[in-house]
Amino acid sequence: MKSIPYGRQHITQADIDAVTAVLKADYLTTGPKVTEFEEKFAKYIGSKYAVAVSNGTTALHLCTMVLGVNQDSKVITTPITFAASANCVRYCGGEVAFADIVPNTALLDIDKVRTLLEAAPKDTYQGIIPVDFAGYPVNMEAFRNLADEYGLWIIEDACHAPGGSFTDSKGIVQNCGNGNYADLAIFSFHPVKHIACGEGGMITTNDKALYERLQILKTHGITRRQDLMQENHGGWYYEMVDLGHNYRIPDILCALGISQLDKADAGIKRRRAIAKKYDTAFAGLGMANFQPADGINHAYHLYVIAVKNRKELYDALRTEGIYAQIHYIPVHTLPYYQQLGHQKGDYPKAEKYYENCISLPMYPSLTDEEQDFVIKQVLKNGQS
Repeated sequence: MKSIPYGRQHITQADIDAVTAVLKADYLTTGPKVTEFEEKFAKYIGSKYAVAVSNGTTALHLCTMVLGVNQDSKVITTPITFAASANCVRYCGGEVAFADIVPNTALLDIDKVRTLLEAAPKDTYQGIIPVDFAGYPVNMEAFRNLADEYGLWIIEDACHAPGGSFTDSKGIVQNCGNGNYADLAIFSFHPVKHIACGEGGMITTNDKALYERLQILKTHGITRRQDLMQENHGGWYYEMVDLGHNYRIPDILCALGISQLDKADAGIKRRRAIAKKYDTAFAGLGMANFQPADGINHAYHLYVIAVKNRKELYDALRTEGIYAQIHYIPVHTLPYYQQLGHQKGDYPKAEKYYENCISLPMYPSLTDEEQDFVIKQVLKNGQS
């Protein structure tokens, strides 16, 4: 049997045809496919606006920029995430504070966040970056209420969760990243994500002012908008009105993203079927796999279990050609963040999670035969 990764892209002939069409057209970089992708993605998620950028990390950086993070800012996030969720604050000179997780979801613990806020002088913190980890949606309504109480903004890191949702207190299904509770949300189009562009990212929001500034910041801070320019020398003229970056995404990748978006619902359906089969196989074995609560529609970017012999299982699976992965090393334990004063032992639930977690193969093109083989090897080598 061929090797089985923890995640991979699913590229069809329709995807190839979409990219080929752009290669034969007039625009390779910023052109009509960028706007089309933004509009279609916003419709899919349910937000008013979307801004396509070069990757998920640049999306996070732009969000912290537009929200005014600076050397006087202090922002709260989770230690169980990819480092970019914290790094974006550091890019702007801000300080990162972590709060521990809820063990049965691995999501940022809102009670721990409240404890941080209550213990600090007013205006100590500027914002919160919750993460829809593994595709399990954060209750953004609860975080919005807390943020409003303390005058904070929210960036929802929804890289794992396009297609995921939770049900709010009014019984309304809220899609991850739809902007109804977070000021901004971000997504990634890395090959292992639901929508694969090779690289790419998206920012969603319902705030027109933030949207318009993001569009400028992602292109060097340059604009051709008449209402923002001080002068106009002719059709060639532009002005730099802010210090931005080249965080643009090309038409080639947006064409792939649009094609991928067409089968996003089918991909979510397949991911949930794979998760259900894993659930059945591991039921009653004590391998915590973060079962979604009522009203939660899990997006299943990852399928995580907890085992006592994680290293042994990881190695045994690799011997059989199964390339499971670990998500994630707690950010506060990484050397860079330890140099900033964070220490091992600060967030015991996150560290306990890390000791036992392992992500099994989860992607739409995973075959039943491949999944059966994965299950067999986990049951053979894992210790609950």
